Amino acid sequence: MPNVTAWLQSAKPDVLLLQEIKCETEAFPGMEFAALGYRAAVVGQKAYNGVAILSREMPQDVLNYLPGDKNDTQARYVEATVQGVRVASLYLPNGNPIDTEKFDFKLDWIKRLMAHAQKLLANEKPVVLGGDYNVIPTPEDVYDPKGWEEDALYHPKTRAAFRALNHIGLTEAYRALHPHQKHAYTFWDYQGGSWQKDNGLRIDHFLLSPEAVDRMKACFIDRTPRGQEKASDHTPVVLDLA
Repeated sequence: MPNVTAWLQSAKPDVLLLQEIKCETEAFPGMEFAALGYRAAVVGQKAYNGVAILSREMPQDVLNYLPGDKNDTQARYVEATVQGVRVASLYLPNGNPIDTEKFDFKLDWIKRLMAHAQKLLANEKPVVLGGDYNVIPTPEDVYDPKGWEEDALYHPKTRAAFRALNHIGLTEAYRALHPHQKHAYTFWDYQGGSWQKDNGLRIDHFLLSPEAVDRMKACFIDRTPRGQEKASDHTPVVLDLA
């Protein structure tokens, strides 16, 4: 909490998307965020997963699940309208090991996200789908592409599914503005001195509808929080819309 609140006070975003909050909805520290001027839409789950949208304006028309599978009870998706923009905070499944049902669930989740995104695009409104996608899109987005080939985050089927998601009419914000930037990582494992060696991955993304792309001014990675004590293994990605 001290890291998150310090970043909010410094960066002053209008909206913050959180993933892996790892607490039940009722246990989310909404009062602490309210004291900083943020309202919350939260989908929590005990010990695992969990997503939230924090906004200076009250999130409207909240959707607290990803449609398409009534048996999916994992807290991985929350969507709301904020300042005329349809915003989602999502935590896509990891999918490892690839020879288990976890990988099938990951690929199916992407298909469900694609189907839902197509319906959002049909409204021709600004849409921002942001969060931890657990997808390494290209070799430039991982410190050791060869070593990650059998991992669910970089598996050819995962990357193909992510490309298909983009091809329905979504734009991946960071690469649209920084197509050749190297070492543009958003995640560094706690193990093996990954942060110190800059052995990172870029797995946190914003996917934008054409109407949101028209308003895009900037998208950048803020590495500073990752170097702090008791830091998250992810660092913020910042999107600026006009």
